[in-house]
Formats: sequence, C-alpha cells, structure tokens
Amino acid sequence: MQTSASHSVPAQPPPGAASDWTIPQRWSQYTSAEHAVWDQLYQRQVRQLPGRVAPVFLEGLERLGMAQPGIPDFEQLSARLMRATGWSVVAVPGLVPDAVFFEHLSQRRFVAGSFIRRPEQLDYLQEPDVFHDVFGHVPLLAHPVFADYMQAYGQGGLRALKFDAIHKLSRLYWYTVEFGLIRDGDALRIYGAGIVSSHGETRYALDDPAPLRIGFNLRRVLRTRYRIDSFQQNYFVIDSFDDLLRQTLDTDFAPLYAQLATAPDIEPNVLLPGEHRFAHAALPPV
Repeated sequence: MQTSASHSVPAQPPPGAASDWTIPQRWSQYTSAEHAVWDQLYQRQVRQLPGRVAPVFLEGLERLGMAQPGIPDFEQLSARLMRATGWSVVAVPGLVPDAVFFEHLSQRRFVAGSFIRRPEQLDYLQEPDVFHDVFGHVPLLAHPVFADYMQAYGQGGLRALKFDAIHKLSRLYWYTVEFGLIRDGDALRIYGAGIVSSHGETRYALDDPAPLRIGFNLRRVLRTRYRIDSFQQNYFVIDSFDDLLRQTLDTDFAPLYAQLATAPDIEPNVLLPGEHRFAHAALPPV
C-alpha cells in the first residue's frame, strides 16, 4: 500500500517531484539488468498463477499487453488502461502521504513506484517497487467493477481523513486490495496484489493450513490488525467484486467509525465465535 498509514512519509514532495508527488518514469533510463529483474519476476509468477489467481487478473495481463519483455512503459500502459476503464498509472518517488494517495485514486490514477528491486531482493522488499505496484495492482484495474471499487476507496479515504479514521480504513485496503481472496465456485482464488506479486505467498495463501480464511465482513475487517513483516495470519474471502463494491458504496462510514472508536481491535490470528473458516486448498505443487 502506498499510503503512510504504516510508514513515515515527508509532508512535502521531494526535489524533482510535482506538487502531487508525481515524477517522470524515465523509462529509457532503465538498464538491461533492471529489465531482466522484471522479466525474471514476471515469468516466475505467471507460471504459478493459473488455477490460483482470479481469472480476471490473467485477463487483465493480456488485455494490457503486459506479457511483452521489460518493465512496462507507464505512458503506453496508461493508454491501454484508459481505453479499458478510464484509469492511468503515474510514477511517484516512493510512499506518498495519505491525502495524496487518496486524491489520485479518487481521480482514477494509480500511483506506482518507478524503481525495481535488486536481484538479491527477489523474494522480499519492504517498500513497494514497480513490480509489486504494476504487476500486482494494475491488471485488476482493467476490470470495470474493481476499477470502480478502487475509485470508491480513494473517495472514502478523503472522507476518512476528516474523522481521523485512516488506521481503520487502511485495513480494508490491506485485506482486499493487497491480500484479498475471492470465491470461484467451490474454490478460493487470490486477487490481492501483495499475494499475486509474491512467489511465496501465492502458494501459502491457498495451500498452507495455518492462516485463517474468513468470509468478508466490513465491520470485522475494520477492526482487524494486520502484519507487515510476514505472510498473513488471516485472509478475508469476498463472494465477488460486485458484492465488495456494493458493500463499500452502501455503507455510511461516518457512524461506523464512531461505533468502532470504542470497539477493541482484533488480532489477525483470532477466529471469533460463529465465524466460518474456509479450508485450505491443498493445490498441487508448482
């Protein structure tokens, strides 16, 4: 997630950035070694995603032409994305303030880091890079309903700033956009960018018996803490993107924030009474 909910972010944009924190991607300045890192990460992920990821993610990869070698050119990628759902991708120097992040989303602009990890960082990177942001997030922005959800989240974030409730709302982003699971008939599929861009968590999220997989409930999500330094202990399962969008648009968050202000947080490894725990998938190794 690009917001400052869990990180310290300067109040002003760094030198070279515009007032909205955007910077030129400078695609021509990527080295062959940097493009090779993207290609290695891309090929490793697309080999294991079929049968595990929501089919619309793979459709987004194809529709946006992301299979071509090298780090995508944001200008070309945005042109395809604009035709699909009216979104664009803009480069930023790193994590940005909450208000900036939400404003971009509300205007159907997705902020992406332009740097790429080093070869020795293939499996873990603390700050999101271009592979996480673009490979992980952008394909679903070609899906009209999910694209609308992302815009609605941005608009909701701007309102949440007025209620000092970003720490609550950031959990919704974390457990959907970053680490969400979705039902696909009787099976579960991954769709969150933090999973689909992670070689290890792509398998862990569905295969491992350890984490809790619980049906999505908005109030429950807003109360549930999360970990940023390990694979997730808890995943929430949505029925569909349409249902996720409906719940977001139909909920008046202001009174909900007020109600939750005195409600205790829930640790991510806790199953509450009456909650259904989805079984792990036990999929074949990849």
